[in-house]
Amino acid sequence: TIVAMMQAGDRNEFRRAFAGATVHDFFNWLSVLILLPLEAATGVLYKLTKIVIDSFNIQGGDNAPDLLNVITDPLTSAIIELDKTVISDIATGDPAARNKSLIKIWCKTENITTLLNITVPSAANCTIGVPCWVEGNKTWTQINVTETINLERCNHIFAYANLPDLAVGLILLALSLLILCTCLILIVKLLNSMLKGQVAVVIKKVLNTDFPFPFGWVTGYVAILVGAGMTFIVQSSSVFTSAITPLVGIGVISLERAYPLTLGSNIGTTTTAILAAMAAPGETLANSLQ
Repeated sequence: TIVAMMQAGDRNEFRRAFAGATVHDFFNWLSVLILLPLEAATGVLYKLTKIVIDSFNIQGGDNAPDLLNVITDPLTSAIIELDKTVISDIATGDPAARNKSLIKIWCKTENITTLLNITVPSAANCTIGVPCWVEGNKTWTQINVTETINLERCNHIFAYANLPDLAVGLILLALSLLILCTCLILIVKLLNSMLKGQVAVVIKKVLNTDFPFPFGWVTGYVAILVGAGMTFIVQSSSVFTSAITPLVGIGVISLERAYPLTLGSNIGTTTTAILAAMAAPGETLANSLQ
């Protein structure tokens, strides 16, 4: 829908692009309205996926190499780093973690353990194997106290900002939307400049022509396969649908052809989740795939 809004300058293009975006929106809404109550009432999707995964007989093993993070980490680490320890503590229900910042400030720390003498009410409160003695009317014992020393700050842009998490989140959200809208506008401008004249006529004819009789019914299924394949290549249904929406707007792809392409895109995007699940630890791989 946001992509379609980028073509609001031309009434006809906006009408076609918005219709193409609505096809995708309604498919998602109908999927939720139908499948969510069905799953909540019967658990059929859980049972079906469990049967499929069990048939693979997946065994635990070594963790998969983290290939994607090797590419993305340098960029994301330069923008912001999150404290995974705080995230884990919040996930496990530690109430103290909710008051901690999710933004990682110190990337290099050192834990120093010191042996301290403390008083306890009586010798019964001493730990077995730990020195315990009485001086006057006080009972003493020893405990290890660990203190974290901050050595080196992180290098991301918010390490020295001293901003609350909410402010950082809003800044990143605004920057993300700005970059997204800029890219979408550039996509529309690029497609409008490239797909004109005879090129647009040829592409329109190729994309919107049905197979000859009696194989016309196959055309939609081929379009589904094309949509799934292209989405698998770019690993994002949002990117694919954002690309075809301007094409619908400028009339290169018909609305009837956009529908099977959208269906294929939603099928192809499942491969992204499968690839992400395959990066899970060996002992949780089956659950991740399911």
